Amino acid sequence: QVQLVESGGGLVQAGGSLRLSCAASGRTFSSRVMGWFRQAPGKEREFAAAIRWTGGSTYYADSVKGRFTISRDNAKNTVYLQMNRLEPEDTAVYYCAARAGYSITYYGNDYDYWGQGTQVTVSS
Repeated sequence: QVQLVESGGGLVQAGGSLRLSCAASGRTFSSRVMGWFRQAPGKEREFAAAIRWTGGSTYYADSVKGRFTISRDNAKNTVYLQMNRLEPEDTAVYYCAARAGYSITYYGNDYDYWGQGTQVTVSS
């Protein structure tokens, strides 16, 4: 089992920044890819970004590309999502997820473990 705990959410004005963290514990060696997803009220969960633990390859949704940056600290088993130039449309619960498979994918069903989520609210 892999346990994931997100932190760093909050309320920010449009144009501001936040950094989310996701601390992984347990059998972390069984996860090869980490992803961030988000779900806005009344909407389906959507992919935001993903990174591979080894090598650091990244992948972004078009909606966040150029504004969000995913990174990882292997020594701390922690993944980050730096979010800049936030927009009201970015308001959502953000979830961290871990995938055992090696390929980076934006399908939520491909991820094996999920955190509880952290709320991000962007005011206009």
